[in-house]
Amino acid sequence: MSGFDMPLDFGDPAGLETLREELRAWLAEHPLPERRPDEEPAEFLVRWHRMLYSGGWVGLDVPEEYGGRGLTALHQVAVSDELGAGRAPGVPRIGYLAHALLEFASEEQRTRLLPPMLAGDNVWCQGFSEPGAGSDLAGMTTYARRDDDGRGYTVNGQKLWTSYAQYSDYCLLLARTDRDAPAHASITAFALPLDRAGVTVRPLRAANGDDEFCELFLDDVTLSAHERIGAEGDGWRLAMTTVNYERNALDTGHLSKYGLLLERLKHELRDRQGELDDGLVSAVGRCVVDYQVLVAHARRRTAERLAGRAAGPESSVDKLLMTRAEQRLYETALRVLPDQLAQDGGAVYGEYLYSRAASVYGGTSQIQRNIIAKRLLRLPSASRTS
Repeated sequence: MSGFDMPLDFGDPAGLETLREELRAWLAEHPLPERRPDEEPAEFLVRWHRMLYSGGWVGLDVPEEYGGRGLTALHQVAVSDELGAGRAPGVPRIGYLAHALLEFASEEQRTRLLPPMLAGDNVWCQGFSEPGAGSDLAGMTTYARRDDDGRGYTVNGQKLWTSYAQYSDYCLLLARTDRDAPAHASITAFALPLDRAGVTVRPLRAANGDDEFCELFLDDVTLSAHERIGAEGDGWRLAMTTVNYERNALDTGHLSKYGLLLERLKHELRDRQGELDDGLVSAVGRCVVDYQVLVAHARRRTAERLAGRAAGPESSVDKLLMTRAEQRLYETALRVLPDQLAQDGGAVYGEYLYSRAASVYGGTSQIQRNIIAKRLLRLPSASRTS
């Protein structure tokens, strides 16, 4: 079941189906390689990243002069959708970082940083969240103090939930550069080389056994002004630019993955008619509805991006819908497929464990509801009484 099965037409560009057919043919000739016994998951994904890039499947919507193919966002979305439908790992999640650089970096930075990022020669991570400022980035305390000569910065602070930092070469880092300015106007972005003196990376072991998440400690780390992305104070706008990509289930290939599992559940219902109680059948039905609603919203956001509309607070709605769809789907799968879990090597259970983090990563569900209440519904803040 593909994310493009829904009849919500926003003018698919010519050649999109041809692109899909070319990718299917390429995947048939370049099957997913086996992970080596001593190879960490992140290292395997980098190897897959480089294979995809060699086939021309990374950075489709990035201009050719920076290593992309100069196509549209929908072409890249179609690639993610096909990879998900083919049960292959998706395109590396660098699209939101690449587009942040496209919008805010200097020409010299785009020329220098984007081609090796897309090729997988330089691996990037994202240094946004902090122990006291996970979903509310405006509360960050990591501070980049401008040097007296104005040529650089000295950074101190800590980042948390930085995915695969231990395998990365660069970090797109957010830090406060003015402690007296309003929160949203005092955050600045930097391209931080992770081999810089004063940087310490500490992996965290998650419940599913992976060490994807890391803590990042910054102790008197020096950065030059040339490593700043955009102007001082542009960091908040840069962070919001990433949201349109990070929270769109089409960009990540999540929709095709959800669709495959839904098809499996629907087959189980057909094969076991009369065996499953009505409550469980209804639960699968709710998963189907969640999926269809999420598809419609994801396609709408993609259409808005194609039309040149910047990401807005509407993405918080999409994030809540994706969280609900994912968590309910895996909860239901565990109830419908208990016997197959062992045969899968625990694959569905592992996905279930990871889905529990969906209400936290990319902004907690509570923060998303606050954004919707304040910026979409224009609801007044709760009055405080002494």
